[in-house]
Amino acid sequence: KINNANPVIDYLLATLVSGDSLAVASIDSASFTEQNIVAKVTFDDRPSVANEQKRALRTRLNQYFADLHPSDRTDVSGALLQAAQDLDETGAGHRYILVFSDLEQDLPKGYVRKSRLPLEGTEVIAVDVTKLHSDNVNPQNYLDRLQHWKKVVTVDGGTWLVINDMNHLDRIFSD
Repeated sequence: KINNANPVIDYLLATLVSGDSLAVASIDSASFTEQNIVAKVTFDDRPSVANEQKRALRTRLNQYFADLHPSDRTDVSGALLQAAQDLDETGAGHRYILVFSDLEQDLPKGYVRKSRLPLEGTEVIAVDVTKLHSDNVNPQNYLDRLQHWKKVVTVDGGTWLVINDMNHLDRIFSD
């Protein structure tokens, strides 16, 4: 999903201002860990410093994406939990979690993810959810995954949105 993540990250880097925070993390076999945070920054009050932070973040992400290899498994709920906790630490007024994934939870043996996610006041946005080969055979699988995560997010106090058109990001982040 890197091809889809980059335009969104570029959009955010162009629109975020001093005092805003941005973190980028990966989803892999065990995503509830600080080690999955690729880059995190709160932009300085001085515009020149904030612009340098944005350039440094873009450079760091370019390096990370160049060496990226897909994970054998995906811990979507662990990633959401880590993201929600990081948002709590920032004290952000507007809380967004963007997910670039097929949303297929595939945990390693022995991993349990039954805890409530602290998503109150958070908008979770699934961006251009990858369709699996099995979804072509039975599209209901895709619809069921979307419905499952919508239920998880809304039951835990968040709002859920799926976007497929990167040309309308301004509508999502307009407040």
